[in-house]
Parts: sequence; structure tokens; C-alpha cells
Amino acid sequence: MNALRNKVQLIGRLGQDPEIITFSDGGKIAKFSLAIDDSYKDKSGTKVERTNWFPVVVKNGLTKVVESYITKGKEIIIEGKLNSRSYDTKDGEKRYITEIICTELLMLSK
Repeated sequence: MNALRNKVQLIGRLGQDPEIITFSDGGKIAKFSLAIDDSYKDKSGTKVERTNWFPVVVKNGLTKVVESYITKGKEIIIEGKLNSRSYDTKDGEKRYITEIICTELLMLSK
């Protein structure tokens, strides 16, 4: 293997309408959670279904697509990279978050 890659591909549905954040310079980003359904059988053989939620951030030109066409419940494919960061809450607590920085997006729903 010549180089390791930070790459994520997911197919899922939006859990809520995207949050569009506009900066003072006119730049925009979009944030939303992507729901991925998963199932497995437990030790007794019972099927267990669960939903995993992944925070997604969209930057640059894709933000316009998200703002115009992507809404709650839409099924999409995203490709991007994992990004971890920390921030301090109002109470001074340090929080950590891992999110997907979306670089490609394909709409599956009409």
C-alpha cells in the first residue's frame, strides 16, 4: 500500500432539513445528520435493527446544491473524509466531535 487514505462513503437519509450557516464574507456551509440503518442478529438469533447517525458538513459549491435540493428524508450518497475537532461549551466543558466533511454528493431521491 503506497499511501493511506482518509475516505468515507455512506448511503443514508437526512434526519432533518440541513442547517445553512452564512458567514460575514458571504461564504456558506451546510450541516446535517445522515441516518444509516443497520441490522444484526443477537446471541439468541433475534434480528436487531438500529439507526446510526453521522454528522455531515458540506462546504464550497456543494452547499448551494444542499440548500436548493436536499431536505429531511431525502436519500443521498456522500463521499468525504473524517475530521475530528474539539470545542468548549458555555460551561467551559471540552467536547469532542468527529464529523464527515463531504466532498461529493449524489441525490437518490426525487
